[in-house]
Amino acid sequence: MIVNDKRYNNINFELKKHFSQKIIKLSLDGGFTCPTRDGKIDTRGCIFCSKNGSGEFTNFNTDIQIQIDEQIKLLSNKWQNCKYIAYFQNFTNTYKNADELMKLYNFALTNPDVIGLSVATRADCLGDDVLKVLDYFNKHTYLFVEVGLQSIHEDTANFIRRGYNLNTFENALTKLNELNIKTVVHTIVGLPTEDKNKMMQTYKYLNKKDIWGIKISQLNILKDTDLEIYYRKNPFYIMNADEYISFICDIIENLRDDIVIHRLTGDGAKDELIAPKWILNKRYVLNGIDKELKKRDTRQGDLYFL
Repeated sequence: MIVNDKRYNNINFELKKHFSQKIIKLSLDGGFTCPTRDGKIDTRGCIFCSKNGSGEFTNFNTDIQIQIDEQIKLLSNKWQNCKYIAYFQNFTNTYKNADELMKLYNFALTNPDVIGLSVATRADCLGDDVLKVLDYFNKHTYLFVEVGLQSIHEDTANFIRRGYNLNTFENALTKLNELNIKTVVHTIVGLPTEDKNKMMQTYKYLNKKDIWGIKISQLNILKDTDLEIYYRKNPFYIMNADEYISFICDIIENLRDDIVIHRLTGDGAKDELIAPKWILNKRYVLNGIDKELKKRDTRQGDLYFL
């Protein structure tokens, strides 16, 4: 019997429960771009996004199979007898024509140890042709689609240059749900346009939506981004590690208990990170969340109905 050792419904537990073994995600660069970079919407990208499109830990400019083989070789030294999910991470991983997507996703599944796909994308890049491709893979492998929302608030969306409104997100979510595709929503804590009450509104909104999973990250200020320029001209308050831990526990308590939590803190590339430096100590943050929930004697969803 698989036992959850956390006070929240985490992805490691969910995958072990489904596959009865350790599952690891392989971060892949599929050679994608984004409509906020290629001129369709903008050329600058989201304000916080680095030149790597949130893929600082992917292996750029190599064949997909080489990326998979290299990562498996590295990870198998630590975890033996595990399986993998091919995670198309950086930029917008549905932003090609359907034939290219079909070929790319199929290629990632040729390795017998890769048992699923995770595709990170935007709500405005899920046209009918793309949805047909995702529907096919949802019927043939373990698939979840990650959609970058970050916040429900339109002033925040404008500030980060997301490039689509909340209605676009809701329409995309409806279409994914109609195909029974598991959807993971990306959110960000610490955006300068929001206080804690405004941040919490995003999670209370998502409680009412048919989502399978959620990712929560502290806002990272990275080198050579427009957010770095903004931060140096307009320094804004950034929570310290303990404040962040406490607020994440607030979110967990208010989050519907069936939602699978995929991430509770971001991974900052040391050479790229301006602030906050404490996210480099991921173990401290995650252990701190466990300790705080234990101290409160609360679990995910305990305050959901209040």
